[in-house]
Amino acid sequence: MNVNKNQSPVVIGIDHGYGNIKTASSCFRTSVKAYDTEPTFTSNMLVYNGRYYIIGEGHKEFIPEKQNDDDYYILTLAAVARELYARNLESASVYLAAGLPLTWVGEQKDEFKAYLLRESHVDFVFKKRTFHVDFVGADILPQGFAAVTNQMGEFRGVNMICDIGNGTMNVMYINDHRPIVEKMFTEKYGTHQCVLNIREQLMRRFGSVPDDTIIEGVLRFGTLDIAEKYLMVIRSVGIEYVEGIFRKLREHEYNPDLMKLYVVGGGGCLIKNFGQYDPNRVVIKDDICATAKGYEFLTKLKMKQNGGKL
Repeated sequence: MNVNKNQSPVVIGIDHGYGNIKTASSCFRTSVKAYDTEPTFTSNMLVYNGRYYIIGEGHKEFIPEKQNDDDYYILTLAAVARELYARNLESASVYLAAGLPLTWVGEQKDEFKAYLLRESHVDFVFKKRTFHVDFVGADILPQGFAAVTNQMGEFRGVNMICDIGNGTMNVMYINDHRPIVEKMFTEKYGTHQCVLNIREQLMRRFGSVPDDTIIEGVLRFGTLDIAEKYLMVIRSVGIEYVEGIFRKLREHEYNPDLMKLYVVGGGGCLIKNFGQYDPNRVVIKDDICATAKGYEFLTKLKMKQNGGKL
């Protein structure tokens, strides 16, 4: 067994999205299926406390408070395992760097932190590899801001950050390198709302709904090898959803003549595929793991400023 021999804990950033879980080096669907006995297919199986969990098949239902069930804890263990595996470790002290939507951090961070740290020592198996983790602490940080924190030097003048996830859309201003706390907003207008509308329109017109993999493929790439009538409906709803994004941004005083817009999160591909915008005024970050990397960056920066202590 490979053990972390460094005195400092391993900092692991996790973006607990409603559609996907992201770490600095991995991305997998936010989905957990629990079994009392070992299931037939075990390629993404996690074993913990005598139960078997298949990770990443389907999608979890949206819940505003992630600590309301055990799913996000199980997903956290899977995310930690993936990052330790990337470091060739099976046993380590781990400091978590996670986040919540901008306007929910103040209210929910203590409860979410307690949820993530509910066990100090955890033994589990993921992909038939045994892990031992000592959780030594956690930071709960604001989404959106974390994805661009290492680019603060770019934000001269007035800038709007728009983080479009599966469940929520987070908006904030960064003016002259400084985040404006009074101008942080969370909208329940994530890409899942677009998918739900597509399902409804397809059922209404054709009496059937294709697998979500097809819908997500069109949204991600702009097209797919399917019948044109289905493609046209999905694309038209995608265009309507992106128009809704810009409408909500204007409600928060977005003006492309006076500010630059930075789009982060998985929803950025919809703006790229279905939106009308000036690429000189709108910057879309394609790295879906940017927020998780930002969490790690902020936590390691704090560690450096504290003389190596977390």
